Amino acid sequence: KQTDHLNERELSMWRGKNIGIVFQFFQLLPTLTVLDNLLLAMDFVSVIPSSNRKARAIQLLSMTGVEGHAKKYPGELSGGEQQRVAIARALANDPMLIVADEPTGNLDSVNSGIVKDIFKTLRKEGKTVVTVTHERINAQEYDAVINLRDGQIVKVSDL
Repeated sequence: KQTDHLNERELSMWRGKNIGIVFQFFQLLPTLTVLDNLLLAMDFVSVIPSSNRKARAIQLLSMTGVEGHAKKYPGELSGGEQQRVAIARALANDPMLIVADEPTGNLDSVNSGIVKDIFKTLRKEGKTVVTVTHERINAQEYDAVINLRDGQIVKVSDL
């Protein structure tokens, strides 16, 4: 669907339905519980029927390994747990495209591995996952790698 004719509200709705964004610094709302952070994302665009939202949120928290934290606030979680909640929130509306900005940049190696495994699973499910990182990567973990330097593409590797 072309988006150039959409007004700001329509474009915002389109993004909410089609793109899940994982921010480097989580961007979870600190005054909402983990569960409410996911429900709010679903409430904004109404892709998921309201009667199914809580079950979907719990399923996503389970998939990312943080279901036991549903009633906690983001500040009560570790960085790795917050990032997994942020991933669950990005998936709340079942988007086909997930864009992740430095999703492992602030995590230890264990949590980085968990996040990478989640993204691998999403790719196997047919989702497109675009990850932006400054980290050295194992190219075998990706379907394609695009290297940029000063905003210009310097190398494209289809793997």
